[in-house]
Amino acid sequence: MYKILKAEELTTNIFLMVVEAKRVAKHCLPGQFLIVRTAEDSERIPLTICDYDREAGTVTIVFQIVGGSTVEMSKLQAGDSFHDVVGPLGCPSELCEKTKEELDAMNIVFVAGGVGTAPVYPQVKYLHEMGVNADVIVGAKTKDLLILEKEMEAVAGNLYVTTDDGSYGRHGMVTAVIDELHASGKKYDLCVAIGPMIMMKFCCLTTKKYNLKTIVSMNPIMVDGTGMCGACRVIVDNKVKFACVDGPEFDGHLVDWDNAMKRQQMYKTQEGRAILKLQEGDTHHGGCGHCGGDE
Repeated sequence: MYKILKAEELTTNIFLMVVEAKRVAKHCLPGQFLIVRTAEDSERIPLTICDYDREAGTVTIVFQIVGGSTVEMSKLQAGDSFHDVVGPLGCPSELCEKTKEELDAMNIVFVAGGVGTAPVYPQVKYLHEMGVNADVIVGAKTKDLLILEKEMEAVAGNLYVTTDDGSYGRHGMVTAVIDELHASGKKYDLCVAIGPMIMMKFCCLTTKKYNLKTIVSMNPIMVDGTGMCGACRVIVDNKVKFACVDGPEFDGHLVDWDNAMKRQQMYKTQEGRAILKLQEGDTHHGGCGHCGGDE
Protein backbone atom coordinates (compact mmCIF):
# COMPACT_ATOMS: atom_id res chain seq x y z
CA MET A 1 0.00 0.00 0.00
CA TYR A 2 1.18 3.52 -0.80
CA LYS A 3 0.17 6.09 1.77
CA ILE A 4 -1.20 9.48 0.72
CA LEU A 5 0.54 12.12 2.82
CA LYS A 6 -1.29 15.12 1.36
CA ALA A 7 -4.50 15.50 -0.64
CA GLU A 8 -5.62 18.91 -1.85
CA GLU A 9 -8.18 20.23 -4.33
CA LEU A 10 -6.21 22.88 -6.23
CA THR A 11 -9.28 24.17 -8.03
CA THR A 12 -12.58 22.79 -9.26
CA ASN A 13 -12.11 19.10 -10.19
CA ILE A 14 -8.28 19.30 -10.14
CA PHE A 15 -6.49 17.56 -7.29
CA LEU A 16 -2.92 17.28 -5.98
CA MET A 17 -1.62 14.36 -3.94
CA VAL A 18 1.74 13.65 -2.32
CA VAL A 19 2.25 9.89 -2.12
CA GLU A 20 4.82 7.82 -0.30
CA ALA A 21 6.53 5.73 -3.01
CA LYS A 22 10.22 5.44 -2.14
CA ARG A 23 11.42 3.36 -5.08
CA VAL A 24 9.63 5.54 -7.61
CA ALA A 25 10.99 8.71 -6.00
CA LYS A 26 14.51 7.30 -5.99
CA HIS A 27 14.65 6.65 -9.73
CA CYS A 28 12.18 9.00 -11.48
CA LEU A 29 13.15 11.89 -13.73
CA PRO A 30 11.16 14.77 -15.26
CA GLY A 31 8.97 13.64 -18.14
CA GLN A 32 8.27 10.18 -16.75
CA PHE A 33 4.95 8.92 -15.44
CA LEU A 34 3.52 6.40 -13.00
CA ILE A 35 0.38 4.29 -12.76
CA VAL A 36 -1.91 4.23 -9.73
CA ARG A 37 -4.77 1.97 -8.69
CA THR A 38 -7.07 2.88 -5.83
CA ALA A 39 -8.04 -0.75 -5.16
CA GLU A 40 -7.18 -4.23 -6.41
CA ASP A 41 -9.97 -4.22 -8.98
CA SER A 42 -9.65 -0.53 -9.95
CA GLU A 43 -8.71 0.92 -13.31
CA ARG A 44 -5.04 1.68 -13.94
CA ILE A 45 -4.56 5.44 -14.21
CA PRO A 46 -1.35 6.79 -15.82
CA LEU A 47 -0.24 10.19 -14.49
CA THR A 48 2.84 12.24 -15.26
CA ILE A 49 4.97 12.85 -12.18
CA CYS A 50 4.56 16.46 -11.06
CA ASP A 51 7.32 16.50 -8.44
CA TYR A 52 9.45 14.18 -6.35
CA ASP A 53 11.50 14.25 -3.17
CA ARG A 54 14.17 11.57 -3.12
CA GLU A 55 15.07 12.11 0.54
CA ALA A 56 11.47 11.95 1.76
CA GLY A 57 10.64 9.14 -0.67
CA THR A 58 7.57 10.90 -2.06
CA VAL A 59 6.12 11.71 -5.46
CA THR A 60 3.52 14.36 -6.28
CA ILE A 61 0.72 13.79 -8.78
CA VAL A 62 -1.93 16.13 -10.14
CA PHE A 63 -5.08 14.87 -11.84
CA GLN A 64 -8.38 16.13 -13.17
CA ILE A 65 -11.74 14.39 -12.89
CA VAL A 66 -12.57 13.01 -16.34
CA GLY A 67 -14.35 9.74 -15.57
CA GLY A 68 -15.53 7.34 -12.91
CA SER A 69 -12.07 6.23 -11.76
CA THR A 70 -10.84 9.76 -11.16
CA VAL A 71 -14.03 10.56 -9.24
CA GLU A 72 -13.23 7.66 -6.89
CA MET A 73 -9.61 8.79 -6.68
CA SER A 74 -10.65 12.34 -5.73
CA LYS A 75 -12.41 10.98 -2.63
CA LEU A 76 -9.12 9.75 -1.11
CA GLN A 77 -7.75 11.82 1.76
CA ALA A 78 -4.42 12.16 3.58
CA GLY A 79 -3.91 8.94 5.51
CA ASP A 80 -5.60 6.78 2.86
CA SER A 81 -3.51 4.62 0.55
CA PHE A 82 -3.30 3.57 -3.09
CA HIS A 83 -3.31 -0.17 -3.68
CA ASP A 84 -0.59 0.20 -6.35
CA VAL A 85 1.86 2.84 -7.52
CA VAL A 86 4.00 1.59 -10.41
CA GLY A 87 6.86 3.51 -11.98
CA PRO A 88 8.76 5.36 -13.11
CA LEU A 89 7.56 4.56 -16.64
CA GLY A 90 8.21 6.12 -20.02
CA CYS A 91 11.28 7.97 -21.20
CA PRO A 92 12.64 10.97 -19.29
CA SER A 93 12.70 14.42 -20.88
CA GLU A 94 15.50 14.76 -23.42
CA LEU A 95 16.73 17.69 -21.31
CA CYS A 96 17.88 15.16 -18.70
CA GLU A 97 20.34 13.75 -21.25
CA LYS A 98 22.09 17.07 -21.81
CA THR A 99 25.14 18.32 -19.95
CA LYS A 100 25.16 21.51 -17.90
CA GLU A 101 27.21 23.20 -20.65
CA GLU A 102 24.70 22.18 -23.32
CA LEU A 103 21.78 23.47 -21.26
CA ASP A 104 23.57 26.75 -20.52
CA ALA A 105 23.87 27.33 -24.26
CA MET A 106 20.15 26.87 -24.88
CA ASN A 107 17.23 29.28 -24.67
CA ILE A 108 14.17 27.24 -23.73
CA VAL A 109 10.50 28.14 -23.51
CA PHE A 110 7.80 25.96 -21.97
CA VAL A 111 4.11 26.21 -22.80
CA ALA A 112 1.70 24.72 -20.27
CA GLY A 113 -2.03 24.46 -20.78
CA GLY A 114 -4.48 23.64 -17.98
CA VAL A 115 -3.47 20.47 -16.11
CA GLY A 116 -0.41 20.34 -18.40
CA THR A 117 1.17 22.78 -15.95
CA ALA A 118 1.80 19.81 -13.64
CA PRO A 119 4.16 17.86 -15.96
CA VAL A 120 5.86 21.08 -17.11
CA TYR A 121 6.76 22.05 -13.54
CA PRO A 122 9.32 19.28 -12.80
CA GLN A 123 11.20 20.04 -16.02
CA VAL A 124 11.41 23.75 -15.25
CA LYS A 125 12.42 22.95 -11.66
CA TYR A 126 15.12 20.54 -12.91
CA LEU A 127 16.60 23.27 -15.11
CA HIS A 128 16.39 25.82 -12.29
CA GLU A 129 18.34 23.49 -10.00
CA MET A 130 20.95 23.19 -12.77
CA GLY A 131 21.25 26.98 -12.83
CA VAL A 132 19.32 27.34 -16.10
CA ASN A 133 16.39 29.74 -16.28
CA ALA A 134 13.68 28.91 -18.80
CA ASP A 135 10.75 31.06 -19.83
CA VAL A 136 7.29 29.63 -19.15
CA ILE A 137 3.92 30.42 -20.70
CA VAL A 138 0.96 29.13 -18.68
CA GLY A 139 -2.55 29.19 -20.10
CA ALA A 140 -5.94 28.47 -18.54
CA LYS A 141 -9.55 29.02 -19.56
CA THR A 142 -10.11 31.35 -16.61
CA LYS A 143 -8.29 32.53 -13.48
CA ASP A 144 -10.05 29.98 -11.26
CA LEU A 145 -8.56 27.11 -13.28
CA LEU A 146 -4.97 28.30 -13.00
CA ILE A 147 -2.77 25.91 -10.96
CA LEU A 148 0.74 25.92 -9.48
CA GLU A 149 1.34 29.59 -10.32
CA LYS A 150 3.47 30.35 -7.23
CA GLU A 151 5.47 27.16 -7.60
CA MET A 152 6.16 27.90 -11.27
CA GLU A 153 7.04 31.52 -10.57
CA ALA A 154 9.71 30.36 -8.10
CA VAL A 155 11.60 28.32 -10.72
CA ALA A 156 10.88 30.07 -14.04
CA GLY A 157 13.07 32.70 -15.62
CA ASN A 158 10.09 34.69 -16.89
CA LEU A 159 6.49 33.60 -16.33
CA TYR A 160 3.77 34.67 -18.75
CA VAL A 161 0.20 33.87 -17.69
CA THR A 162 -2.70 34.01 -20.10
CA THR A 163 -6.40 33.25 -19.76
CA ASP A 164 -8.92 32.64 -22.52
CA ASP A 165 -11.45 35.03 -20.97
CA GLY A 166 -8.97 37.70 -19.86
CA SER A 167 -9.83 37.25 -16.17
CA TYR A 168 -6.12 37.13 -15.25
CA GLY A 169 -2.84 37.92 -16.94
CA ARG A 170 -2.88 38.33 -20.70
CA HIS A 171 -6.14 37.91 -22.59
CA GLY A 172 -5.98 35.21 -25.23
CA MET A 173 -4.33 31.96 -26.20
CA VAL A 174 -0.82 30.77 -25.38
CA THR A 175 0.02 30.82 -29.08
CA ALA A 176 -0.43 34.61 -29.11
CA VAL A 177 2.26 34.90 -26.42
CA ILE A 178 4.64 32.81 -28.55
CA ASP A 179 4.04 35.23 -31.42
CA GLU A 180 4.53 38.25 -29.13
CA LEU A 181 7.81 36.94 -27.72
CA HIS A 182 9.14 36.24 -31.20
CA ALA A 183 8.09 39.70 -32.38
CA SER A 184 9.89 41.27 -29.40
CA GLY A 185 13.16 39.67 -30.49
CA LYS A 186 13.18 36.62 -28.21
CA LYS A 187 14.97 33.70 -29.81
CA TYR A 188 14.56 30.17 -28.51
CA ASP A 189 16.30 26.90 -29.31
CA LEU A 190 13.60 24.62 -27.91
CA CYS A 191 9.94 24.75 -27.00
CA VAL A 192 8.27 22.17 -24.74
CA ALA A 193 4.46 22.27 -24.95
CA ILE A 194 2.25 20.15 -22.68
CA GLY A 195 -1.50 20.45 -22.32
CA PRO A 196 -4.73 19.56 -24.13
CA MET A 197 -4.24 17.99 -27.55
CA ILE A 198 -5.74 20.95 -29.38
CA MET A 199 -3.40 23.36 -27.58
CA MET A 200 -0.32 21.30 -28.40
CA LYS A 201 -1.38 21.04 -32.04
CA PHE A 202 -1.71 24.80 -32.44
CA CYS A 203 1.50 25.44 -30.49
CA CYS A 204 3.26 23.26 -33.04
CA LEU A 205 1.66 25.09 -35.95
CA THR A 206 2.83 28.38 -34.40
CA THR A 207 6.41 27.32 -33.62
CA LYS A 208 6.80 25.72 -37.03
CA LYS A 209 6.58 29.22 -38.53
CA TYR A 210 9.73 30.09 -36.59
CA ASN A 211 11.50 26.77 -37.21
CA LEU A 212 11.50 26.23 -33.44
CA LYS A 213 11.84 22.59 -32.41
CA THR A 214 8.89 21.67 -30.21
CA ILE A 215 8.54 18.71 -27.87
CA VAL A 216 5.05 17.61 -26.80
CA SER A 217 3.70 15.04 -24.33
CA MET A 218 1.16 12.49 -25.57
CA ASN A 219 0.15 11.54 -22.02
CA PRO A 220 -3.50 12.59 -22.71
CA ILE A 221 -4.08 9.51 -24.89
CA MET A 222 -2.54 6.94 -22.54
CA VAL A 223 -4.81 4.37 -20.88
CA ASP A 224 -2.95 1.18 -19.93
CA GLY A 225 0.54 2.66 -19.60
CA THR A 226 2.47 -0.49 -20.56
CA GLY A 227 1.98 -0.77 -24.33
CA MET A 228 -0.54 -3.61 -24.08
CA CYS A 229 -3.85 -1.90 -24.90
CA GLY A 230 -2.82 0.14 -27.94
CA ALA A 231 -4.90 3.17 -26.93
CA CYS A 232 -1.90 5.50 -27.11
CA ARG A 233 -0.93 4.50 -30.63
CA VAL A 234 0.31 7.61 -32.38
CA ILE A 235 1.85 8.33 -35.77
CA VAL A 236 5.17 10.18 -35.51
CA ASP A 237 7.16 10.88 -38.67
CA ASN A 238 4.90 8.38 -40.48
CA LYS A 239 5.91 5.64 -38.04
CA VAL A 240 3.69 3.94 -35.45
CA LYS A 241 4.70 4.75 -31.86
CA PHE A 242 3.12 4.10 -28.49
CA ALA A 243 3.17 7.03 -26.07
CA CYS A 244 3.59 4.91 -22.94
CA VAL A 245 6.70 3.00 -24.07
CA ASP A 246 8.23 5.20 -26.80
CA GLY A 247 7.31 8.51 -25.18
CA PRO A 248 5.35 10.14 -23.75
CA GLU A 249 7.35 13.00 -25.32
CA PHE A 250 7.81 13.37 -29.07
CA ASP A 251 8.81 15.96 -31.66
CA GLY A 252 5.51 17.80 -32.08
CA HIS A 253 6.23 18.80 -35.67
CA LEU A 254 6.30 15.11 -36.62
CA VAL A 255 3.07 14.07 -34.84
CA ASP A 256 -0.03 13.30 -36.92
CA TRP A 257 -2.35 15.45 -34.81
CA ASP A 258 -5.57 14.73 -36.68
CA ASN A 259 -5.10 10.99 -36.23
CA ALA A 260 -4.20 11.36 -32.54
CA MET A 261 -7.21 13.55 -31.76
CA LYS A 262 -9.62 11.19 -33.51
CA ARG A 263 -8.31 8.29 -31.42
CA GLN A 264 -8.70 10.32 -28.23
CA GLN A 265 -12.38 10.92 -29.01
CA MET A 266 -13.00 7.16 -29.04
CA TYR A 267 -12.58 6.95 -25.26
CA LYS A 268 -14.77 9.84 -24.20
CA THR A 269 -18.06 7.97 -24.44
CA GLN A 270 -16.77 5.16 -22.22
CA GLU A 271 -15.56 7.66 -19.62
CA GLY A 272 -18.93 9.40 -19.79
CA ARG A 273 -20.76 6.14 -19.11
CA ALA A 274 -18.64 5.43 -16.05
CA ILE A 275 -19.18 8.84 -14.46
CA LEU A 276 -22.95 8.76 -15.12
CA LYS A 277 -23.21 5.33 -13.52
CA LEU A 278 -21.42 6.63 -10.42
CA GLN A 279 -23.58 9.74 -10.18
CA GLU A 280 -26.91 8.04 -10.83
CA GLY A 281 -26.38 4.70 -9.08
CA ASP A 282 -29.39 2.38 -9.26
CA THR A 283 -31.36 4.95 -11.23
CA HIS A 284 -28.97 4.68 -14.17
CA HIS A 285 -31.14 2.39 -16.30
CA GLY A 286 -30.62 4.01 -19.66
CA GLY A 287 -33.37 4.74 -22.14
CA CYS A 288 -31.70 7.58 -23.99
CA GLY A 289 -30.05 5.19 -26.40
CA HIS A 290 -26.67 6.93 -26.11
CA CYS A 291 -24.93 5.91 -22.89
CA GLY A 292 -25.46 2.15 -22.99
CA GLY A 293 -27.06 2.13 -19.57
CA ASP A 294 -29.93 -0.03 -20.80
CA GLU A 295 -27.60 -2.77 -22.06
